[in-house]
Amino acid sequence: MANSLERAMALRSLKQAEKSYKLTVNGLSRKVTSTADTPLLYVLRDQLHLRGPRFGCGLAQCGSCTVHLDGQPIRSCVTPVAAVSGRKLVTLEGLATAYFNENPKAAAASNGGAKLHPVQQAWIDAEVPQCGYCQNGWIMYSASILGERPGISDADMKTALSGLKCRCGTHVQILEAISMAKKAMA
Repeated sequence: MANSLERAMALRSLKQAEKSYKLTVNGLSRKVTSTADTPLLYVLRDQLHLRGPRFGCGLAQCGSCTVHLDGQPIRSCVTPVAAVSGRKLVTLEGLATAYFNENPKAAAASNGGAKLHPVQQAWIDAEVPQCGYCQNGWIMYSASILGERPGISDADMKTALSGLKCRCGTHVQILEAISMAKKAMA
């Protein structure tokens, strides 16, 4: 019996203490409380109530949890919240705002109207989503790639997106939307 009690006490002492972390999410400074190793995805969804990034696999294999960290796409399901403290995060909800803030010409062309990021608009125009579960990953990766490499070839884009999954098989519409967005961003 003493052995069981000793094991329980040892396990309790191994649990991490919660700490406060300051995050900048979609341009807003946010304070969250969590253990250091809590996946960023859980903090975004459970504490900040953002629904763009989604839990798909928990293994960084499907891309549904993708967010931008300092402008680069990352898988938030395997990124500990402590690793992003003090850095700039953008989720699907803030993608358009970040784009227009970084592209004054595009913002001026919108005439102050509510606009979506060109990739988001192309997704709608090409009628991409079926179930929509994976769309966060595809949109976030596509936006990042087109932002860095606006003249990317279709073949290179397919390669760059090869780690994402869509169980509904909307790949043809996805590539059509990306082509539309590439033209809109040119």
